[in-house]
Amino acid sequence: LFIRFGGIQTAQSYGVAISEGTSVWFGKAESAVRKGHQALVEAVPQSHIDFLRSLPFSATFGDFFFCHAGIRPGNPLEKQSPQDLIWIRDVFHNHPDLYPKIVVHGHTPVPEAEVMANRVNVDTLAWQSGMLSALVVDGADKRILTMTIKEA
Repeated sequence: LFIRFGGIQTAQSYGVAISEGTSVWFGKAESAVRKGHQALVEAVPQSHIDFLRSLPFSATFGDFFFCHAGIRPGNPLEKQSPQDLIWIRDVFHNHPDLYPKIVVHGHTPVPEAEVMANRVNVDTLAWQSGMLSALVVDGADKRILTMTIKEA
């Protein structure tokens, strides 16, 4: 999964050359895969790993709850499981009622950011589309900001 969802670009950002295209990567012998994995493990500084491990699974600011995938309806925000915060999908998306806060999430790619009454999905598949979206909250002003590679 890592290679299919931005892993090649991540490896390249650490100076590890992995052939473009997932078919080339998956077509390699197991020893080549292990070699690429080992090169990436050696290239990532421990400080980056420590930083990532120190991050919370969610954050709350004002009326907004930020997480990767979403929340389990009916569970209090402070009791959401890491599993749900990272992986939940359908039960969260299909829930018609309001949540205690507006949930800002990704995990499920959409062609453009979705603004719903109870959630905002900003996953515009940046690693593949070249389009990165975010929710900008400035006091009462709330808007979607989308940048593309051409604009960056």
